[in-house]
Amino acid sequence: MVTTMLEKVFKKIPDDTNLILHSDQGWQYQHKQYQRLLKEKGIRQSMSRKGNCLDNAVIENFFGLLKSELLYLQEFQSMEHFKRELIEYLDYYNNRRIKAKRKGLPPAIHRQQALSAA
Repeated sequence: MVTTMLEKVFKKIPDDTNLILHSDQGWQYQHKQYQRLLKEKGIRQSMSRKGNCLDNAVIENFFGLLKSELLYLQEFQSMEHFKRELIEYLDYYNNRRIKAKRKGLPPAIHRQQALSAA
């Protein structure tokens, strides 16, 4: 099942795109064949270390927000409609969505300030 999914996805994306594929620690994602297929396509695997849920906490939080702020709020008429909405959401999230934890700044500005201070 997982290999079939990868084969379908691989037909749609070019090689060496520097993508990161996030998954849980399911046994199917730990197989050498699965890992080899990702490596051959130039995709980096992202998976928590056993017993350390904090490894992917940031991306898990982002996907939770994405679902509650975009996916669950509307029905998409087509894949193109979804893509447009996703691109718009990512722009909003990175450039306009403020958060008290980031001193009231959107992620792009907070990241820029952090890099300037380093």
